Amino acid sequence: MIDYQPLYDALIDAKADAWVKILPEQLERGFDQSRHGNLAEWQALVDSVPVLPAAQRVLDTDAVQIGGSDDLSATAKNQLESQLKALHPWRKGPYNLFGIHVDTEWRSDWKWNRLKDHIAPLEHRLVLDVGCGNGYHCWRMLGAGAKTVVGIDPMMLNVMQFQLVRKLYGEAPVYVLPMGIEDMPYGLKAFDTVFSMGVLYHRRSPIDHLMELRDCLQPGGELVLETLVIDGGLGQVLLPEDRYARMRNVWFLPSCDTLVSWLKRCGFKNIRVVDVTVTSIEEQRTTEWMIFHSLKDFLDAKNPQLTCEGLPAPKRAIVIANVA
Repeated sequence: MIDYQPLYDALIDAKADAWVKILPEQLERGFDQSRHGNLAEWQALVDSVPVLPAAQRVLDTDAVQIGGSDDLSATAKNQLESQLKALHPWRKGPYNLFGIHVDTEWRSDWKWNRLKDHIAPLEHRLVLDVGCGNGYHCWRMLGAGAKTVVGIDPMMLNVMQFQLVRKLYGEAPVYVLPMGIEDMPYGLKAFDTVFSMGVLYHRRSPIDHLMELRDCLQPGGELVLETLVIDGGLGQVLLPEDRYARMRNVWFLPSCDTLVSWLKRCGFKNIRVVDVTVTSIEEQRTTEWMIFHSLKDFLDAKNPQLTCEGLPAPKRAIVIANVA
């Protein structure tokens, strides 16, 4: 079991007492096995993984590394690999766990490398990662010096993948909580840096999401926002009529100028677009750790600049902004 007391202490230090009052109940509800059909099985799997002696822990390389090949016998390594694969699909990574290369669907390290030199240094910061998946970027944030990293994600499989990785790593000021940003109390203003990567286009109201992100930041805090965008000028937005790259829950894809205007309207300042990159089939793909269809299957077979629905293929922007 994870000891959440250090997290409560860190939040109290940040004057987030309002969240500390309700968080234990939120965690109890989030981990209620009666609310999720597979949770008991996943929890039993994590519990069955022994505490393994790791000779090294490396968080500043492309693959989050815990332990080495020589730390385990061949039998123990095979057992661990089977336990890891039982939590398929692994979407965010990569990880190197006791010599096991967890080759995830996304090369999430590419995104990290695109943003890491543009953000304010994370040393001694309280950081929030919204929609963090299994916590890959949370580990990279810790490796960059963050004091405490809180990830939130409503998908229980992601949370349990994180818990398995954390069990292998050992105690660390990194937490992934089973909830969304809408579960956080209003007026928190507790975090030095807030990341929202790959979330905005899933929200029916992008303005509400930006306001929620602003509400989590301390005065002067920094937002790191990554989202799908389209080419175009101020005011241009794509709202798919149905699916986008076969995803049902995609709503608003703004141009960069439109996204900047949204941020201004929501009270952010010092807004800068630091990267715009077309997502490649090398960055998001099917692997033995994620065997389902991936980006290659979602593009037009004759014109990869379009999705299979005939819409502009995925292009992602990273925007950094501050609150007053």
